[in-house]
Amino acid sequence: MIWQSLFLGVTFQFILVFGAYDLKNLNIWPMPESVEYGNTSLFLSKDFHLKTNGSKYADASGILKDGFTRLLDVITSNNVIEFNSKVDDSLLLQGMNVVIHSESDELQYDIDESYTLLIHANGNQNYAEIEAATVYGALHALQTFSQLCHFNFKSRKLVVTQIPWTITDRPRFSYRGLLIDTSRHYQPLPMIKKVIDSMAYAKLNVLHWHIVDTQAFPLEIPSFPKLWDGAYSSSERYTMAAAAEIVSYAKKRGINVLAELDVPGHAVSWGVGYPELWPSKNCTEPLDVSNEFTFKLINGVLSDFSKIFTYKFVHLGGDEVDTSCWSFTPRIKKWLEKQGFNESQAYEYFVLRAQKIAVSHGYEVINWEETFNSFGSKLDRKTVVHNWLGSGVAERVVKAGLRCIVSNQDSWYLDHLDATWQQFYTNEPLTNITEPKLQKLVLGGEVCMWGEHIDGSDIEQTIWPRAAAAAERLWTRFDKLAKKPEDVMTRLMHFRCLLNQRGVAAAPLDGPGRVAPIEPGSCYVQ
Repeated sequence: MIWQSLFLGVTFQFILVFGAYDLKNLNIWPMPESVEYGNTSLFLSKDFHLKTNGSKYADASGILKDGFTRLLDVITSNNVIEFNSKVDDSLLLQGMNVVIHSESDELQYDIDESYTLLIHANGNQNYAEIEAATVYGALHALQTFSQLCHFNFKSRKLVVTQIPWTITDRPRFSYRGLLIDTSRHYQPLPMIKKVIDSMAYAKLNVLHWHIVDTQAFPLEIPSFPKLWDGAYSSSERYTMAAAAEIVSYAKKRGINVLAELDVPGHAVSWGVGYPELWPSKNCTEPLDVSNEFTFKLINGVLSDFSKIFTYKFVHLGGDEVDTSCWSFTPRIKKWLEKQGFNESQAYEYFVLRAQKIAVSHGYEVINWEETFNSFGSKLDRKTVVHNWLGSGVAERVVKAGLRCIVSNQDSWYLDHLDATWQQFYTNEPLTNITEPKLQKLVLGGEVCMWGEHIDGSDIEQTIWPRAAAAAERLWTRFDKLAKKPEDVMTRLMHFRCLLNQRGVAAAPLDGPGRVAPIEPGSCYVQ
């Protein structure tokens, strides 16, 4: 039941909530763990400001300050705020006070990302109150707050409605990823930053950077400077300074960068600068398992990685390896015979040796699921298996005592344009995994933006809004998730329009991935 009145150009809604909150009246994405709200509104003060009274976090690196500045930018960018009329102080939200309990701003897997957000009307000194264990939980609170702010076209001011707000929130999974592929098509640095910004809006927290592949090797590797001879052109490259900038930019938004070095397959481009990595000129993949230089080079690359990519995990690929070149090349065939290896055993040898090199540099290793399917019992026991081929893999992985990330291609591959947002929303990482101790081995999930048909012109509308559907699946507590996708359609449409207002080219929901609007009409019905 709703009553409406008009006061100073602001519509106040008194919403009677019987027991649980009414999701249909909330346009927050992803849905928080717990929400209570009321029937009052406050304008944002012209001097809306940040306080940190009672916080242990010194913000020496400026993460919180920068996050607050970005908050102001996104809530004011879509309209011109007018402050030419006087508003009583009791109707103003003066600022926010943020209390962070940890002094550290280290960003790693499984940090505490929880927060509480309170917005109450308390007279002449109204402040939003945020409390978080870490600065990264506070950043999530800022993102939630940004979705509570609206431009009122009568008053020409920003207003927060439905006060008092009491929001308690935390993520369901600690790994909530998005893969981008800069080998199939180069992505300019500003576009990668735009993707990172949009990830933060949806509370995704891992950028899986599939940097190199068969087609191109665009990253500078100081230890082996000829590797980026495999780039498409001299301008389609990333210096190590650019890579460090991506990591730093992501960290300031609470996002880890997972670097991938896919071996031994998907590596033809490596041989442009170092042809000795190829089995032969006519058979260029996988990397030469018999050549010690191959492993010396991998060691050098991972050594350089460790100076830039500080996330505890590194991805070593291991998928889609056609080992026939090893048998077709006489010298490698002779080496196989000397070692007593068949092709499958040589594949196992390569993957396990690469794992040991990564571990020596302080990394824990993620491998695509083929490694588990082929020799799962031999993998390093800290290996994280990345599922992509189909369903049921995560269940087998955790029963074997290994950790898992879910990205099954039938539901979470963004380059599959026929996969609808409904499929992204309903894909459940814990399907058939009911034991709590096994559920903990599922780190989370990742949507994958493979780049065969993606470049800077269409990456955003291919990612969004379908990635947002998966983001709620990974963030929101299971019992708070909608049982039917149509129950969240209006709310997801609202979030898609919010992305558009923030300069993100998110496509309409109505149709397959990357679809254009069908006909003229409101953003909120597309």
